[in-house]
Amino acid sequence: MLLPLLLLYLILSEALGLVVALATPIADLFPKGTFDKIEHPVLMGLALIVAASFLIGLAMRSSAGVRLGNWIEKNTVSRIPAYGFVKSLTKGLVGAEEAAAFKAAVLASQDGAREIVYVIEDHGDGEMTVLVPWAPASFAGSIKIVARDRIEILDSNLGDVSRAIGHLGVGVRDLLGKGGK
Repeated sequence: MLLPLLLLYLILSEALGLVVALATPIADLFPKGTFDKIEHPVLMGLALIVAASFLIGLAMRSSAGVRLGNWIEKNTVSRIPAYGFVKSLTKGLVGAEEAAAFKAAVLASQDGAREIVYVIEDHGDGEMTVLVPWAPASFAGSIKIVARDRIEILDSNLGDVSRAIGHLGVGVRDLLGKGGK
């Protein structure tokens, strides 16, 4: 009984200490003595982190901010192995309009059968790379290069598609009703 409570206390105390540690560099930007008499440093830390995030978010919406963000991404994080994959997968999971990869689709075979696939890449020359998932492991499967005219993009996010594959096809009818034939 006491062990879970003790673990919860330890986790919360570490998390609250982390909030204060993250907010300290932000507080250092203010004149000396501004935060000397704060009674609730965790709440002030949270407020500083939220305010700084908001201001950075506003700045990143400007054209200069977008250019800076693109430059940082191009010259730093895009060099990390699998960054592009994770970025595309995340955009696909949240249903981002600009997601270039990981779109749910239906692949039509020459024999008339259809199967759920993820579009990984559009080659721009009439071909696409797709992942044919294996149920119930929705992000494991075989990679195929197929003609673009055999692909029908679904109006579904990857979370719904992944769930249907994980349930061995239960729910595919609803997915097809959202945008498939």
